[in-house]
Amino acid sequence: MSADKAKSKDNKKLILWFWVLFLSPFIALFLFVTGVRYLSDLPDTETLQNPKTNLATEVFSCDLKVLGKYYAENRTNVKFKEISPNVINALIATEDARFYKHSGVDIRALGRAIFGALRGSESSGGGSTITQQLAKMLFPREDLHGLGLVVRKMKEWIIAVKLEREYTKEEIIAMYLNKFDFINSAVGIKSAAQIYFGTTPDALKLEQAAMLVGMAKNPSMFNPNRFADRSKGRRNTVLQQMNKYDYLSDKQCDSLQALPLTLNFHPESHNDGLAPYFREYLRDVFLKNWCEENLKPDGKKYNIYRDGLKIYTTLDSRMQKYAEEAVTSHLSALQQDFFKECSHKRNAPFAWNVNKQEIKDIMIQGIKRSGRYRALKKSGLPFDEIEKQFKVPIPMTIFTWKGEKDTVMSPMDSIKYYKGYLQTGFMSVEPQTGYIKAWVGGINHKYFQYDHVQIGHARQVGSTFKPFIYALAIQEGYSPCYRLPNVKTCIDMPAGQPAYCPDNSDDKLNGRMLTLQQALANSVNYISAYLIKQFGPQAVVNLARRMGVVSPIDPVPAICLGTPEISVFEMVGANATFANKGTWIQPTFVTRIEDKNGKVLADFSPNTEEVLSEEKAYVMLKLMQGVVQIGTGVRLRYRYKLDMPIAGKTGTTQNNSDGWFMGITPDLVSGCWTGAEDRAVHFDRTDMGQGANMALPIWALYMKKVYADKTIKISKGDFEKPEKKINIEMDCSKYNKELESEKEDFNTEE
Repeated sequence: MSADKAKSKDNKKLILWFWVLFLSPFIALFLFVTGVRYLSDLPDTETLQNPKTNLATEVFSCDLKVLGKYYAENRTNVKFKEISPNVINALIATEDARFYKHSGVDIRALGRAIFGALRGSESSGGGSTITQQLAKMLFPREDLHGLGLVVRKMKEWIIAVKLEREYTKEEIIAMYLNKFDFINSAVGIKSAAQIYFGTTPDALKLEQAAMLVGMAKNPSMFNPNRFADRSKGRRNTVLQQMNKYDYLSDKQCDSLQALPLTLNFHPESHNDGLAPYFREYLRDVFLKNWCEENLKPDGKKYNIYRDGLKIYTTLDSRMQKYAEEAVTSHLSALQQDFFKECSHKRNAPFAWNVNKQEIKDIMIQGIKRSGRYRALKKSGLPFDEIEKQFKVPIPMTIFTWKGEKDTVMSPMDSIKYYKGYLQTGFMSVEPQTGYIKAWVGGINHKYFQYDHVQIGHARQVGSTFKPFIYALAIQEGYSPCYRLPNVKTCIDMPAGQPAYCPDNSDDKLNGRMLTLQQALANSVNYISAYLIKQFGPQAVVNLARRMGVVSPIDPVPAICLGTPEISVFEMVGANATFANKGTWIQPTFVTRIEDKNGKVLADFSPNTEEVLSEEKAYVMLKLMQGVVQIGTGVRLRYRYKLDMPIAGKTGTTQNNSDGWFMGITPDLVSGCWTGAEDRAVHFDRTDMGQGANMALPIWALYMKKVYADKTIKISKGDFEKPEKKINIEMDCSKYNKELESEKEDFNTEE
């Protein structure tokens, strides 16, 4: 073999070895990636098209305001077009400048990052694209090292490429921003915009967008709520990146960097926002039952914390706001009156006629209801040791009407302190539809979580029960002008029991002939006793049942004074029957439920029952208008200047423990209860503890606000008169002349 041939052969070997050595890493990489792709647990196409994310369930008012959310992660997805370009530009400039030029993996950026790492440079940037970061968020990796980390990184590259094939660039940006956890319960750009700046993603300003994008590097390190200076520095770095890639001019960049880091920080809590008592009842009762009874297509139960349901309710955010404001306005003032009265009580806040043993029993019950007691009992402590701990003063934050207050107090004293606060339950319903428009279950959901609208059954309704008795009388042919003697009536009881002979609250009108209108207006007990003697307690109970009252009622004569314990929810629904032309309609608070994609899962419509004829219902309205015109509700006229047609009924229970008012207008029926947690805590004076003073003002303040809002279409007109001629006499003025000349004798305050 000649020297030239040998040399040529050697050159070919060298060239072959060169290509083998040169291509080996790439071949090895190809084989490695192929092995990773086909031999590992990569997500399939269906999984990539439907990645699992925890979405918050949103609760909407009828005017499409978000009342609140239920969530494991406070995330609500938004579309690309709903995100400010400021956010998009900041994200691309900072995290992936070549985002629109690669297909998931940026080889140039990756090479630059590797080369920089070999040189020990920190300024060369990272190699992960936005798509790779999204892959990491959608399919989180374990804390791996060495070869495991390399394999995991390869998986992310493959997932990123597959994501780019399945989604548009805009969809990838939106998914990234919806998935990212901005901490402080702000998961996703929508929650972050609301929690940090009180705005929406489409309204974020440049400097706000830059701050949020700056958190992408490390949200804990650049938490603006804890590290303001550090977060501002990171925000300015983002602005510089935007300037570098021509999203900002030099002048804009300089002026924006000079701005302070202005937050409007308010982390979301289930105790905050409108209608917290309603939202809790919706979550804990209604949706819990609905999820038990309705399954997803795959046979699993819906999860309100993860499935992103949309709950459309009947509540009106404006009316709800006015109801809560009315409660705050009246109860904060009434509480001061009660504290003033308590300053003269020996065992305040308990009434003068409550003995020490009764107080001790109430306090022990209060201990056993507390979370502290349950925790100590679970740890194995006996009750006497738990009781000792409840007497040890500790630092705590307490509720006051002027705001939270830090103090030192024993848990026992805190229980007694909270026993002295007056509570309330208020509900407003549209009588023609049964739609609940406002629901206030208490004075502060953070400190008092017991709902007094639907859960609170254990309070007597007092004279607000009397319209059931009068409605039965009207149904049986009585008229509002029918006159009865105001004298004591006794009702025989079963053998061995004394006759039942209730007294009036005073003797101002005793012995007079009174029309039914006068008797109901002034809540005269003698007349109620007479009527229930005529028709029997069971007939009254039956009528109340048809009007939606489901609480237990013993059919005994004493119900004529309002001894039944009924919820605000039931009482308002029942009274709406009169305004709805005699047809009871079930109070309704949810209209429909949708899934995360907007598919309707359920529609809801209320049950109805015709209870009274339209004519008899109209007569009852005219009868109950007397309460406001000449009776216990007259302060609606002279104090609150509400001169539109109003039917109503006040109620006050024994010892002033409960104050009630039911108010009816053509378009809204609303009811209110006010009292303390325990019946042993109450005003001693009836002028302070009666329903006209404790509950009626909340109704009045609410209605004044509703009428003042021109965006709410609420009529000030009269109740619609039936087309059919009414053959019942309703103009009782000629029968009232005797008493009109002696108005000072009217019991106009219950």
